[in-house]
Amino acid sequence: MMSIKATVPLNADVYNSPENNQVPSAGRFRSDINELMTQIVQFLSKNKAPFTVNIYPFLSLYGNDNFPFDYAFFDGASNPIVDTGSGIQYTNVFDANFDTLVAALRAAGFGDMPIIVGEVGWPTDGDKNANNGNAYRFYNGLLPRLASNRGTPLRPGYIEVYLFGLLDEDAKSIAPGNFERHWGIFRYDGQPKFALDLSGQGQNKLLVAAKNVVYLPAKWCMFNPNAKDLSRLAENIDYACTFGDCTALGYGSSCNTLDANGNASYAFNMYFQVQNQKPLACNFQGLAMVTTQNISQGSCNFLVQIAESSSFSLRPSLLVLVFMIVIKFLLQ
Repeated sequence: MMSIKATVPLNADVYNSPENNQVPSAGRFRSDINELMTQIVQFLSKNKAPFTVNIYPFLSLYGNDNFPFDYAFFDGASNPIVDTGSGIQYTNVFDANFDTLVAALRAAGFGDMPIIVGEVGWPTDGDKNANNGNAYRFYNGLLPRLASNRGTPLRPGYIEVYLFGLLDEDAKSIAPGNFERHWGIFRYDGQPKFALDLSGQGQNKLLVAAKNVVYLPAKWCMFNPNAKDLSRLAENIDYACTFGDCTALGYGSSCNTLDANGNASYAFNMYFQVQNQKPLACNFQGLAMVTTQNISQGSCNFLVQIAESSSFSLRPSLLVLVFMIVIKFLLQ
């Protein structure tokens, strides 16, 4: 009989982090939730369960132009942060963040509690720092670090870490930011975004893509250049983006350089594809038209949706679970 231990991941904002002018050795659970966190840690300890935390170095950069850019990666910050309490030099925010949690657990009397990083990753669109290049740089530093079992200064050795995520999620809430739909190391259609070596040995190559993916016909929905009445263009674009994913149009994103007509075409096409290319989904009161010419521009991809199938397919949640299990196996 299999026994599965359950845990609830916590965000890294439950403790004071180094970007809030705190050094890791001074880490404490937030004062406003300290009592609650202490109870949670006591419960975890009693049940011999790990503390699971989600750490996202990308979020240190997001919305904070003063954060040292290189410190979000693993290939060496030009100005390491010295922890005046311990004398340790930190060259990346992942180590500093993890050790802040270690210090917080020590302060609560549970310094030896096992820690699992339930989520760590880097998005590839939806923000000026979310792109394939930065994601490749991050993973190309993270995976060899995990494979080496170096750990962090306060917790050397093996760390159990799970990557987030497998596939992009075009319907995920964007309340935290447009990048939320672009965490996958694979695109929406199961095609790899960049070369990786999940074993951390530095032998980077494109991951195995999803096989036998069937797409809808090569048709796109675009802004109708012959449209006469443009008075309702803005509200039609808003409607298209309400039901389609327009996050790639945001500032610094992959489609940010499109002109006004390009923005309309992108929005209309995303709605058209979500609606499985139904003819009425490319009308928008005469503002749109169907084309068989690929209207992608540069790094801005006007996608074609995957065809629906009545055959069995793995649900995304199950795919993520399988992926997490495989990653853990490869990195042990």
